[in-house]
Amino acid sequence: MKDPENLPSPSLPLSLSSALIPSAPPSTYYIPSFLTPSEQSHLLTKINSVPLPTWRVLSNRRLQAHPSPLSPSSNTLLAAPLPSWLADPIIPRLLSIPLHRPEEEDDDDPTAAAAAAAAEEEHLFSRSPHGAPNHCLINEYRPGQGIHAHEDGGAYAPIVATVSLGAPVVLDVYAKKPNNKKKKEKPAGGEEEEEEEEEEAVAAALLLRPGWRICQEPGSLLVSTGEMYEGCLHGIGAVEVDEGLHGGEGGVANWDMLRQEWRERFEGEGGRWVRGTRVSLTFRDVVRVKKLGFVPGGKR
Repeated sequence: MKDPENLPSPSLPLSLSSALIPSAPPSTYYIPSFLTPSEQSHLLTKINSVPLPTWRVLSNRRLQAHPSPLSPSSNTLLAAPLPSWLADPIIPRLLSIPLHRPEEEDDDDPTAAAAAAAAEEEHLFSRSPHGAPNHCLINEYRPGQGIHAHEDGGAYAPIVATVSLGAPVVLDVYAKKPNNKKKKEKPAGGEEEEEEEEEEAVAAALLLRPGWRICQEPGSLLVSTGEMYEGCLHGIGAVEVDEGLHGGEGGVANWDMLRQEWRERFEGEGGRWVRGTRVSLTFRDVVRVKKLGFVPGGKR
């Protein structure tokens, strides 16, 4: 069996639409081989070489916010570029995937040709306020750690691109209750706040089991937008062993999209996987951005 850590190159879909997870909430996409093993190793080395004060240690994980945390009062990001080691190659690669596969061009129909060209240029963040991610939250989960069911909130454009490193993990997805679907803007959160917000804690407590489960392999990309972003909560169970790693009822929604090597590993362990340390890179576009600078005769 081929070792999944030694796959040679990323494998990108012709379009984001072809990476749709059919049995997950609408607008949920999965790309199993978004990063190469060497790119994953390089990122983990960079992440773990930052000064210790860069990490914010919480009770159930630790995290880094790049280029900086959002202001807690206004959900505003101070304008600054992401570190180059974090942006490249992830952001160019994200923006290189067209939303839809362009139809075959008709040389006799200039309108159709123009529409096809436009479709090819439109990418995941084309319609977000800044046209690209401007913020990345890095979370490290050790075995037995997780995060309560939550939503990402109104501080961000409704698009999330999450890259996984280290060990695989299962993401639990819950449909929001009908009276809880109206999105409110709250402190930037979800993953940045240590304290659980009351509304989300109650919602999570009332849910006995997730509606969907998605396995995230190392090197993979999970994209959430549309109904997945607006109508669902997501979280990671605080367990040391993930179970139900198989297809079909009670399994993971993206089983058929996982790399064969990982499916064979999970099957070899009877659908169970003892967790290792998993690191997630969550790329989003913060809506409010403040530029700092000097104004002659004024304040900074």
